[in-house]
Amino acid sequence: MKAKLKYIHSPDILDLSEFIPEKQNNFSILLQLIVAPLNGEGEESFDIVLCTPQWLIENHQISDIIIGRHYLIVFEYNYSRIYNKLKELIENIDGENWDDIGMKVGRIGKWEFEDYQE
Repeated sequence: MKAKLKYIHSPDILDLSEFIPEKQNNFSILLQLIVAPLNGEGEESFDIVLCTPQWLIENHQISDIIIGRHYLIVFEYNYSRIYNKLKELIENIDGENWDDIGMKVGRIGKWEFEDYQE
């Protein structure tokens, strides 16, 4: 089974393809990756923080320790490059079933069902 990146959304930015950060080297944006089975229906959301090293520096203390999970760190905002990299990463994932796929995509962005228990 394979996955496909249907689209990327941000609750903070109306149009990611037209967005220009105030400072190219200092920003943070929440991205929601909408991923679906390649040959199936439905879709699920995976959250990732897109940020620059400068944003990390200015928004954390020198004593902080940051685990980079669910962060995508870039040096400039280039939507096409960001989209293509995420598409490549996600569409190269395969698994036995959708749960396998979700757990692997969840290494990139926080799966909406991560840690879910009935």
